[in-house]
Amino acid sequence: MGFYDLGKEERAAVALQIQDDICRELQKKGLKKTLSYCSDADTYIRKNAYLAIGKIYKEHIELRQAIISMLNMLLGDADCLVRQSCINAAGEIGKWDFEIVAHFFDAALFDAHHAVRNAVIGSVKKMGEKNPGPVLKWARKYLHHEDKEIRREICHGIELRGRTHPQDILPMLQELQFDKTARVRNTLVHVIGQIAYKKGCLATVIESLNKWENKDVVVIALTEIRDVHDRYRNFAVLTPKEAAAYINKYATL
Repeated sequence: MGFYDLGKEERAAVALQIQDDICRELQKKGLKKTLSYCSDADTYIRKNAYLAIGKIYKEHIELRQAIISMLNMLLGDADCLVRQSCINAAGEIGKWDFEIVAHFFDAALFDAHHAVRNAVIGSVKKMGEKNPGPVLKWARKYLHHEDKEIRREICHGIELRGRTHPQDILPMLQELQFDKTARVRNTLVHVIGQIAYKKGCLATVIESLNKWENKDVVVIALTEIRDVHDRYRNFAVLTPKEAAAYINKYATL
């Protein structure tokens, strides 16, 4: 039976049990149940495990070193789900204490399994939203990495911060405008679109794009912005017609 096959009260009880078990193992320096939760086939069991680790780290100062030691062990596990859970847990900690977990992301960016690398993207998103200073500084180190997948992951990872503070990431996105890899350019255009339909963001995005030199990419990005306003018409601040009118008036090519 999966986590979401349970009733609301049962789910709450399971989540509390997971947290209690992990906390006890941290105190006794055991990993049996923790490993079981972090490798569970049910995504939501693993999610409750990494959320619990983040919560324990925040609430139990005396266990912080034990948690970092545990995460170091989890990152070396042969099971990709365990490594994925490790990075997601590090992401919970990094939302307010990034420096202590930065090395996990330095390693996981190069993990052989896509699930672990995707956890890096998700973690950078949530950390960048809550703790942008050190996270964006870290991300910049990899913005022009020789590995195209690293560049793509960093580009995608900084997206969430851009949805509320586009000015923080648009200069970084601009540096990718001449990237020769289609996969990176496609992610770049996707991120611009995801930023532009949010409240107060379109004007900032257009102002930035007007300064870009790669007009081919700008044309594609403007098309994506129009399409996003149409696809997400129930969530966008502006209607497709209003967005198109703004673009026509203020975008320069």
